[in-house]
Amino acid sequence: MLGATSSNMTQGTILPAPNFNPTMDAQLLGGALQGISCEKDVLIDILTQRCNSQRLMIAEAYRDMYGRDLITDLKENLSHHFKEVMVGLMYPPASYDAHELWHALKGVDTEEKCLIDILSSRSNMEIFQIKEAYLMQYNTDLQQDIDSETSGHFRDTLMNLAQGTRMEGYADPSTAAQDAMILWEACQQKTGEHKNMLQMILCNRSHQQLWMVFQEFQNISGQDIVDAINECYDGYFQELLVAIVLCIRDKPSYFAYRLHNAIHDFGFHNKTVIRILIARSEIDLMNIRQRYKERYGKSLFHDIKHFASGHYESALLAICAGDTEDY
Repeated sequence: MLGATSSNMTQGTILPAPNFNPTMDAQLLGGALQGISCEKDVLIDILTQRCNSQRLMIAEAYRDMYGRDLITDLKENLSHHFKEVMVGLMYPPASYDAHELWHALKGVDTEEKCLIDILSSRSNMEIFQIKEAYLMQYNTDLQQDIDSETSGHFRDTLMNLAQGTRMEGYADPSTAAQDAMILWEACQQKTGEHKNMLQMILCNRSHQQLWMVFQEFQNISGQDIVDAINECYDGYFQELLVAIVLCIRDKPSYFAYRLHNAIHDFGFHNKTVIRILIARSEIDLMNIRQRYKERYGKSLFHDIKHFASGHYESALLAICAGDTEDY
């Protein structure tokens, strides 16, 4: 159970700035945005070195001072991926997730990997806040949009996760073997009913319960649950099931894997890298960096430096940085 205990000690890379002065920051941002040439270094120095709640106070001070919206001014003065990073930092966490989900569902192509990353990894409370933010920002229901934009067992599993009704803290050893047997049968028989039972267990049992279920599964089948899912299923349904298992085992490892995947297998998939760095910056990005280095031999810092450039690179590195002992 090592992972269960170690994953509780999580740490982000962005902490609240000491001696914080929102009025001063707003003034500096105003100067940087209104000069003849936009002073991007100033934006990076301020926005990546303040925590989210501090950035929201800066936005308030900025509005009082200039009568304008900071996000709008950032959008108008910046471009490309650098703009996505700076604007992304200004959203509260639930609003940022809602924004990413909406674009993933309503863009030209549905971005299934974004849906998987967010919905497989957020707690009940986070899901509840995302749904509230989604409704407020887009005047539509997240579950309705998932229902209309996705299909099959992939859709059913996303819908289940979006309910945010996973049991919390409860574990019953006597039912773990039973659940494991159902999972094993679902990997053998693969009927619609078995797929439903599989996703119901993975989406609704508590993390503590599923730790025991995965161990029992190994005992019954002689196989790791991830290997079994990979063998038995395919497509986005399979990716989602694996993501749920990996997030239950160790969320930082899952995101390290997703970042490496986005950087190396998709020729630096900017959207994924930006989304994970921003979303995890105050939660567990320090742990993600450690897992990345342990698993892939090179630091996340090194890989971002290798693939990104300019102010975009500087902004990503500033979010990723924290201590620099492992670069």
